[in-house]
Amino acid sequence: MVKMENPIIKYIELENIGSGTFGDVCKALDTATGGEVAIKKINLQGLVRKEGTFNELMVMKINKHRNIVNYLKSYLVDRQLWLIMEYMDGGTLSDVINETHVSEGEIATISRECLQGLDFLHLNDVIHQDVKSSNILLKTDGSVKLADFGLFTQLTPEQGRRSSVARTSGWLAPEVVTGQPYGPKVDIWSLGIVGIEMVEREVPYWNATPVLPQLLIAIQGTPKLQQPNLFSPCLRDFLSCCLQTDEEQRWSAKDLLQHPFVRFAEPVSSLVPLIVSVKKRKETRM
Repeated sequence: MVKMENPIIKYIELENIGSGTFGDVCKALDTATGGEVAIKKINLQGLVRKEGTFNELMVMKINKHRNIVNYLKSYLVDRQLWLIMEYMDGGTLSDVINETHVSEGEIATISRECLQGLDFLHLNDVIHQDVKSSNILLKTDGSVKLADFGLFTQLTPEQGRRSSVARTSGWLAPEVVTGQPYGPKVDIWSLGIVGIEMVEREVPYWNATPVLPQLLIAIQGTPKLQQPNLFSPCLRDFLSCCLQTDEEQRWSAKDLLQHPFVRFAEPVSSLVPLIVSVKKRKETRM
């Protein structure tokens, strides 16, 4: 699964494009194909979960879907694990949120694409565990894909629920914050927070220092839109279905794909003007 050969001569690094949960990510040129790839470099030295990292790599390799960033190859380079993945030239959803307003129609399309990826993962007993806007990647053809599986968890038949705490604060579901066993619907809560992020351009309670946002969610429950009347009842209902504090009442990815807000969303091609315009804005500043 992991190649021992030296990939340095195979890939020409072009630029650093960000950091994931356990490593930096760079854009590189594949000298064999002439195409661009993304390389995530995970430092294995001092990493407690080495075995878990390789298990996650196997999960990535097996679970291929059009709404999940495509894993290509992996290499062991000294004390680093290099993951070679497809390059998403449109950046992150976080970039889009920071740069411009996202319309309800665009929110619906992005949500549908994410739900398709999550439904596939959940059907295969996998929890992403780190759904947030910076882990949703975009392409200039309108593609939307889930990425960064540093907290990716494979459930076995004997282990139907998890109890370990994920690391990203503002997107955590209440059952995770309170230390309760949890299942795939933690990803749905996180997607609901991403929905609010797209609407209001910030994560709920993010600036409520010194109290951590996840503690406020645990205390105050479902975060509310600041100006709900500016948005359609359909959008508000969709977010409510995602952000039920009672996990049993929270909708699944499969159910949400039938919600009218996403069921009648536009095709991904409708996202092209949004993604291209944000990319151009970023490039003009470089």
